[in-house]
Amino acid sequence: MQDQLRRKAQQALNKKASLGEEIDLDQFSAGGKEHPYLNKLEELAEEDKEDMLIAGVDTSEKERTGSFILEDNTVVHASVFQEGLEVLGTADALEKYDWLQDYYWNLVEIDTDKYTAKAGLEGEGGYFIRALPGVKAVYPIQACMFIAQEGLLQSAHNIIIAEEGADLHLITGCTTGRHIGSGMHIGITEIYVKKNAKLSFTMVHNWGEEVVVRPRTVSVVEDGGTYLSNYISMTPVRTVQMYPTTYLKGKNSVARYHSIIVGYPNSNLDVGSRVVLQGEDSKAEIIARSLTRGGRIVNRGHLVGEQVGVKGHLECQGLMLSPEGVIYAVPELEARVDGVDLSHEAAVGKIAQEEIEYLMARGFSEEEATAMIVRGFLNVKIMGLPEELEAEVQKAIELSDQSSM
Repeated sequence: MQDQLRRKAQQALNKKASLGEEIDLDQFSAGGKEHPYLNKLEELAEEDKEDMLIAGVDTSEKERTGSFILEDNTVVHASVFQEGLEVLGTADALEKYDWLQDYYWNLVEIDTDKYTAKAGLEGEGGYFIRALPGVKAVYPIQACMFIAQEGLLQSAHNIIIAEEGADLHLITGCTTGRHIGSGMHIGITEIYVKKNAKLSFTMVHNWGEEVVVRPRTVSVVEDGGTYLSNYISMTPVRTVQMYPTTYLKGKNSVARYHSIIVGYPNSNLDVGSRVVLQGEDSKAEIIARSLTRGGRIVNRGHLVGEQVGVKGHLECQGLMLSPEGVIYAVPELEARVDGVDLSHEAAVGKIAQEEIEYLMARGFSEEEATAMIVRGFLNVKIMGLPEELEAEVQKAIELSDQSSM
């Protein structure tokens, strides 16, 4: 790391985060033991394969174009099967490409808060994924952030580049070993969607009940580019705080954020997304579905219009399944010039009794009726994914739901 970046990180270690609860970083151990590199994913332990599958990572690699596994803070596997795609550890990519320094700590400031500073000081774990100009990925690339050591601080720095005219799908699954009680994950992700490129980025969280999660993600979209971000968290976790931001810099650029979140007792999830519409005729959509079974959820959305003629819509729906649960919907619309078209709608409530009675009158039990309504509320079709990717995400949701019961 450059000396200047390191100095900035050191100065920011005591800086408080702008959102979310403060976490004592000293309660987690950095580094961790080294793990051996795996030439094939079949070398993973069977229970690890099962845990990864719940987070959407299929170690059989069926209908995948590449895989990346970070176990604790060691890159244990990186492979790609389609020409024109690259999957490397970030440290290896920085060593291979001098030009990559221009993309590294470029969108996310290393001194944003103490979490970004800690990630900067703890190394270059994480992935570099790139689609070369005009390359269309046949199947998704999958990446897994896996914590296997109790009380570990996992630090990852990811860089994704969809070059001009490329089409790339990425599924990233984040999970812990089934015997892990606590840990922390800090993930820095910088995303570049070039001219007329398309990137679908789907993240499935399946962390342990006492895991602390602090992702920091920024993306930039150029002329005619499309960025589709999907986030799914349906299992218990101690606390998540994330507020990814996209800058639509290009003409006719598009960003869509979709999230499905379930909060459990003792969970605190402060999540959301922000889009700054700067390019001519750029468009953005943020759609969130939040359901609490007793946890606290803050669901934020922020659209900023900086160019005449841009359009954006924000929608946040919350469903209460427990009187102990809390959902805060925080929609924000910000117009910095005349002539922008921004809208929002937000609603939080419980399942209507007449809906349950309607289904019970048709032979379903109250429990079955409630489950049907919840499944409809958390319908993955809101994400607008390609058919084959939608099936993968739906499978991950079902597995996550089963694992949390």
